Amino acid sequence: MDGAIAAPRARVRSGSWIALAVVATAALALLGVLLGPVTLSLEQMVTALGEALSGAPPSDRGASAILLQIRLPRVLLGAVVGAGLALSGCALQGVFRNPLADPGLVGVTAGAAVGAVTVIVLGEHLLSGLDEGAVFVLLRPYLLPIAAFLGAGLVTLLIFQLARDGQGRGLSVATLLLAGVAVNAIAAAVIGGLTYVSDDQQLRDLTFWSMGNLGGADWTATLLACAAILLALMGVLRLTRALDLFQIGERAAFHSGVDVERVKWRVGALSALAVGAGTAVAGPIGFIGLVGPHLARLLAGPSHRVIVPLSALMGASLALSSDLFVRLIIPPAEPPIGLATSLIGGPFFLWLLMRRARGGGVA
Repeated sequence: MDGAIAAPRARVRSGSWIALAVVATAALALLGVLLGPVTLSLEQMVTALGEALSGAPPSDRGASAILLQIRLPRVLLGAVVGAGLALSGCALQGVFRNPLADPGLVGVTAGAAVGAVTVIVLGEHLLSGLDEGAVFVLLRPYLLPIAAFLGAGLVTLLIFQLARDGQGRGLSVATLLLAGVAVNAIAAAVIGGLTYVSDDQQLRDLTFWSMGNLGGADWTATLLACAAILLALMGVLRLTRALDLFQIGERAAFHSGVDVERVKWRVGALSALAVGAGTAVAGPIGFIGLVGPHLARLLAGPSHRVIVPLSALMGASLALSSDLFVRLIIPPAEPPIGLATSLIGGPFFLWLLMRRARGGGVA
């Protein structure tokens, strides 16, 4: 009887946390649209949106341009990139049963960064042999996200192969994390070499991109990132039962009917898709993939049916709050969002390590 009563109560609590996270994310998005070096009123926002939707000429061109060309794509991009990073972190932590697994720590973000930096520095050279025709026109807008996704995917494939224990028992988590350290070092060397051969403009682009920045958001990049990360979210949501079974061990999951190796590869591919899309448009943004899932797990418990969407919402909220912070701290200057997330995530990561070392476990 008690168990029958506890289950609905747990579902209600989980639903409440998701509802609160939706409200918090929406509130932060609204603040992100209204606040900045130029503050917009709610009336100006509603008027500009109404005029845009109806096709009427804007009555306040300045407010309309700020809202539609700067604030809305930036806020939407921040939300989806944060959601994608936290989603990837949640899936990786679930499949490897390790609370320290993170797209940055295991090298996925570094792989995406190498792909994107290669395009920034060598993109014109790589495309110089193509005709200025249909192929060039079609490839040019999508080359950066494609390269970032391929970089993330290749690194994911590499570290999964390196992490095999050699005895047919699947992937070794310890080896995976060590492989991530090595991949991050190699990626840093490659990025350093590309930075060395870049010209002044490329160097400037690389400097701002490498710190993580939402300032260059436009509708094309935002909608591409939305499509990729939404696809990754739907894919991970289909794996929530398998991720729950992974928590009792791979052998138990296998005997429960889970194709263990296939789930690992799917998680790797979906993580590469989400991280590659986010890194391509916003640069490497650290620690959201680590902090978001932990906050979700602390609030709602271990069920991946709940913590996968809640992690995505937490990641969106973290990205939006960090972006709002950097926009308001010293206006009109805008420090890169990656600096703010590192200031939040670094101490949080140290706290996790200290808690683990003291034997307290990690939520």
